[in-house]
Amino acid sequence: MKFFIDTANLDEIREAYDLGVLDGVTTNPSLMAKEGISGDERVKAHYKAICDIVDDNVSAEVIATDFEGMIREGKELAKIDDKIVVKIPMIKDGVKAIKKFHSEGIRTNCTLIFGPGQALVAAKAGATYVSPFVGRLDDISYDGLELIDQIVQIYQNYGYATQVLAASIRHTMHLIKCAEIGADVATCPLKVITGLLKHPLTDSGLATFLADHAKAAGK
Repeated sequence: MKFFIDTANLDEIREAYDLGVLDGVTTNPSLMAKEGISGDERVKAHYKAICDIVDDNVSAEVIATDFEGMIREGKELAKIDDKIVVKIPMIKDGVKAIKKFHSEGIRTNCTLIFGPGQALVAAKAGATYVSPFVGRLDDISYDGLELIDQIVQIYQNYGYATQVLAASIRHTMHLIKCAEIGADVATCPLKVITGLLKHPLTDSGLATFLADHAKAAGK
């Protein structure tokens, strides 16, 4: 499973990368705004700064919702760096844009997926990734993990190359369950990735080892 970090914060991206397990970054306009990044040129410069940290897979989202606008914005984003993956919303013109980008060799991430039918259409159009939102479905009393399971099964049935990028991952069990189901990627906040490192028995075991070593050393 690939680990992506869902943030526009450069310090968090560096920390995740230095951990040695980071495979990519996902962003959106809300995350950019959270970091105080606005204006086309500043946003592009920030995407470039992210690309300079990681090895690949930086999802950069278009703002336009019409076909021509998405194509124009997407091509501009793709010019920033070869690591850019153009993030496209799951709407009718978005699917058309995904098909166009696929024909031109530009990678895409189809976002705001909330149903298996949407994921199927995106795969047929040639999306590199689809981003089903686990946590947001849980918020409205739907099973977000069931959606991941459905999409993985559909893609396996027909051999689609599109990768399932589980998004809106809120906690470590979300991530573990997505790994069990077979999602190709999970994107999440830094705290979810670092949360995988923690276990009380690891802490207590290490404390015991260090105490025993100190006794044997006469300290």
